[in-house]
Amino acid sequence: MRALSDKVLKSRKLPPSYNALVMPFVLSILMSCIVSAVSTLINAGWTTGFVATWPYAWGASWLVAFPSLLLVLPIVRRIVAAIVDQPTSS
Repeated sequence: MRALSDKVLKSRKLPPSYNALVMPFVLSILMSCIVSAVSTLINAGWTTGFVATWPYAWGASWLVAFPSLLLVLPIVRRIVAAIVDQPTSS
């Protein structure tokens, strides 16, 4: 039974080539959510207006965050590779 469920879950996964798109997509959703919530709380406070204002701020933030990550992530990877020693394969 477990082998069948593992096979079904594995068959529903995207191929590895989608990693370059899915990782920035998920990261941009989470980061823009957190940053827009903090920014909205700082500027508007925890009021009833927060619930109305934050989703708009999140959407606007995400529209900037996702394309920005697509452009910046390859550069960041090169910078990190230049700074951090890469693991050696055994």
